[in-house]
Amino acid sequence: MKTRTWVLLMACAAGVAITGLQAELRGEQPEANCANVNLLSPAEQSAGWLLLFDGKSTAGWHVYNKQDTKSWAIDECSLKTTGTENNYGSDKRPDLVTDREFTNFELVVDWKGSKGGNSGIIYGIVEDPKYEAPWMTGPEYQLLDDAGFQKKVEPYQKAGSNYGMQPPNEAIKILKPIGEWNTTRIVVKGTHVEHWLNGRKIVEFERWTPEWKAERDAGKWKEYPDYGMAKTGRIALQDHGSVFWFRNVKIRPLAD
Repeated sequence: MKTRTWVLLMACAAGVAITGLQAELRGEQPEANCANVNLLSPAEQSAGWLLLFDGKSTAGWHVYNKQDTKSWAIDECSLKTTGTENNYGSDKRPDLVTDREFTNFELVVDWKGSKGGNSGIIYGIVEDPKYEAPWMTGPEYQLLDDAGFQKKVEPYQKAGSNYGMQPPNEAIKILKPIGEWNTTRIVVKGTHVEHWLNGRKIVEFERWTPEWKAERDAGKWKEYPDYGMAKTGRIALQDHGSVFWFRNVKIRPLAD
């Protein structure tokens, strides 16, 4: 009986190993390693939250305009950009975008970056071959290593900003050190938009007002007339050439 039990145990172990290998070959991460993240609580489910990342695959996501996907991986129960520390690369590397489109919503994402890193969460994106990258149409919640970035950073380029437009409130902003997880929250409700970082609201603005349009047209976005104009669009995690991790990505659609 002892021999039989030993054989059964070995067979089970082999089965687990084979299952893990198969998952790895599919680009997935074993579920057991992600037991405490990428989940919705019963209360969140009742409130209408949707999980956008399952912790082991890119299900529900695709690369913008069907570009190459080799710069993304699953690591630490996270979606990871396989860039380089202290590098922010090209503006036109492939970003991951949601299969679904959203109009009014509350989005929460946990993220961490590498030293000197630069990335973003972009929303209200129009996917069309005439646009080379999501940032040409969607506002960007900037993700940045404020302290370690190697070039001069304007206030409207710092972490949490509405990139190129509204700077974050640095007096109350809490940005955790490299290696620690930050929590971003974005609320979009009609014309009203809020950017939150680690529990604090650091940006608030109204879209499509005369003042908003004047500010947009006075800066970088004057060359992109469709920027920020879509009421409904996809959400993107930006690959800007740096190493970043994203997990606990969830959204709650809001009524019109």
